[in-house]
Amino acid sequence: MKLPLRGITVLEFAQFMAGPSAGLKMADLGARVIKIERPGTGEAGRQIAIKNLFIDESSMVFHTANRNKQSYAANLKDPQDLEKVKKLIARADVMTHNFRPGVMEKIGLDYDTVAAIHPKIVYGVVSGYGPKGPWAKKPGQDLLIQSLSGFANLSGNHDDNPTASGLATSDIFTGAHLVQGILAALIQRIKTGKGAKVEVSLLESTLDIQFEVITTYLNDGNTLPVRAKQRSAHAYIDAPYGTYKTKDGHIALALIPLDALFKSMDLILPDEWRERSSWFEKRNEIMAYLANELAQETTAHWLGIFEPLDFKCSDVYTYEKLLNHQGYKALQMDQKVETSDGLTMKTTRCPIRIDGERIFNRKSAPKPGEDNVIIEEEFNL
Repeated sequence: MKLPLRGITVLEFAQFMAGPSAGLKMADLGARVIKIERPGTGEAGRQIAIKNLFIDESSMVFHTANRNKQSYAANLKDPQDLEKVKKLIARADVMTHNFRPGVMEKIGLDYDTVAAIHPKIVYGVVSGYGPKGPWAKKPGQDLLIQSLSGFANLSGNHDDNPTASGLATSDIFTGAHLVQGILAALIQRIKTGKGAKVEVSLLESTLDIQFEVITTYLNDGNTLPVRAKQRSAHAYIDAPYGTYKTKDGHIALALIPLDALFKSMDLILPDEWRERSSWFEKRNEIMAYLANELAQETTAHWLGIFEPLDFKCSDVYTYEKLLNHQGYKALQMDQKVETSDGLTMKTTRCPIRIDGERIFNRKSAPKPGEDNVIIEEEFNL
């Protein structure tokens, strides 16, 4: 399969997760992504680990975000190394970084300088909070962004403390937004012959993914979102939206009209809940009532009733149950990647299909500077 970004060269100065996850998506789609790293230790993200899991000298987290890339080690404070990097820039299509405002200007790789070297380059920047303002130089980190942006007040039950997502949500969405901006700029370059500076921030991306709730807040008298007493799944959606315990597990109920749900369960909808407006106003009472009823039977029992009616419902799986289910296996989401030393690691594949074909990549993340010789010979550095 000829991947759509084949022939595009990306220089990645980015570290940790947001910028590298953008590079990962471009690499999966065929781009040649070259990480520019400090000699010896490489980028700092190599040492950020979950449960202290490492593959060779780098963390498993690093490997998940940096597979299928090359590594070029360069000391950006060394004039000779910097000159080699500038030669690479002159031949690249895209460049990304996530340094704090002012750092690339100090090094001499700010957008104006880079655009003078290569006017057609697409220059992607990830910041924590945008280039200006009181937070511009504040450290950008996923938990901090989720907490500051209001996002942590949307999950959990009414009396819970602020609850952040169990994923690097802000990082991953920011990386996706960066890819969108870069692809748009590459299309624009075809039309105009000029490059562009593409900027995203963790804060703006995290605000963007909250557009439905922020819009509600702005148009509802600035009323703060209120999480349901229990089983909360969305601060603004009517009952029965949420997850419920059954006799042997749990079940998720989404956008199901309450009258239809009660009828399917052979229950009588009380008069006080017949008006649609009550489904939100009295959601705590409604959800507590449903919780008691749903707990009387198994998940399979309820799915056997709800699914033929095309209700939006689901079992609630653990990873163990999901990854052994035929529905997951049919997706073929697993793949093995291999380091240059022959070490292997299981991970997930690119979720995109091109002309019906899945995209798999065997190459794991590189060691720091692993590709210096190849790159210097090819680019005559």
